[in-house]
Amino acid sequence: MKTNTQDSQAMTMDADVMAVARSAFQHARAGDALLLARLVEAGLPVNLANEKGDTLLMLASYHGHVDATRTLLKHQADPERTNDRGQTPLAGAAFKGDVTIARLLLDHGARVDGTGPDGKTALMFAAMFDRLEVLELLLSRGAKPGQTDAEKRTALDYARAMGARRTTEKLAELQKTSGQPQA
Repeated sequence: MKTNTQDSQAMTMDADVMAVARSAFQHARAGDALLLARLVEAGLPVNLANEKGDTLLMLASYHGHVDATRTLLKHQADPERTNDRGQTPLAGAAFKGDVTIARLLLDHGARVDGTGPDGKTALMFAAMFDRLEVLELLLSRGAKPGQTDAEKRTALDYARAMGARRTTEKLAELQKTSGQPQA
């Protein structure tokens, strides 16, 4: 049977563990690679996720922190782990237009056409938000422009719907040269 002292110690330890976890998410958002490395090496799960399903890697990469992203990947963070909205870190980098982060994620195992449950790829996010440089990187790494999501929409469909001029032009030109029917 537990004593009141044991219950009190357990509650203190739980509060301490939660404080460490919260600080890890702050370090990921701030890009503090050194502290993240120390926490992970001390036993913090590298794929720890917050209440929104965002992992340390998702936060570091979304905020454009190259060193923190590299550190987490070096410690085996999963570049395919989706958050509660079904987004991958690569999709976040595509949304932000961050070519350096996108390249780093791809170099460490992110699938170029990886998706969440809705079937949206990073290429679709790049197309939607007119992130031409990321779109070109993804295409050069083998992204399939004709891939459809759960609603049967392609990257070109998203680019057109959002009025993304540069990515619409690029994808439409690709479609013409590949002989695929125009959408």
